[in-house]
Amino acid sequence: MSSAAHLLLLEDDPAIARTVAYALGREGYTVEQVGLVREAQARLQATPGIELAVLDVGLPDGSGLDLCRELRQQRPALPIVLLTARADETDRVLGLELGADDYIAKPFSPRELVARVRALLRRARLGATAPAAPAPAASLFECDEAAARIRYCGQWLTLTRREFGLLRLLLKTPGRIHSRDALLDAVWGLGADSTDRTVDTHVKTLRAKLREVRADLEVIVTHRGMGYSLELP
Repeated sequence: MSSAAHLLLLEDDPAIARTVAYALGREGYTVEQVGLVREAQARLQATPGIELAVLDVGLPDGSGLDLCRELRQQRPALPIVLLTARADETDRVLGLELGADDYIAKPFSPRELVARVRALLRRARLGATAPAAPAPAASLFECDEAAARIRYCGQWLTLTRREFGLLRLLLKTPGRIHSRDALLDAVWGLGADSTDRTVDTHVKTLRAKLREVRADLEVIVTHRGMGYSLELP
């Protein structure tokens, strides 16, 4: 994969912004660096070719979490990495629930950030060319890979990026039990700063959205001590 991708960096600390932009630039990426939420919104609107966004959480004119939520509605397939000085698990889970793909707490290694960005871009580009979900689930589900969306019982679901990734993976292998660790590695990526609780939280919200469409069906099954599977009627 060519590393010549166009990235957005939203970071208001000049020292951190310079360090991160330099590290990403050395990797071959083109970096659009801004320090305010409104600047990031304008840059994203003016540059549709941006392939990934790195967002600081605490900013002078708002929060990277709010921008993350906004981007998930406007550009559901855009990979998002959150940067924050807060290392509390609650903040990490909140960011992931809003649709962030990765979460890095300050202080961090620029090399680690570059590695995570590289992995996210690789998965995003591979996902864009991946085949649709297999036929056995077609009676209930339709997976639109290009638009990163899934239809259930004739209705398009409103999913975060992680919810889409989980349901997409389960759809590919109906009946197969996936452990929480396997789901973390496949959907969040190897070495992601996430826990089993993160998977459980996303499965809970995903189930709620499926029940809104068909309350009489429970297609995601919990296997105690083992993980989750998708069971079709």
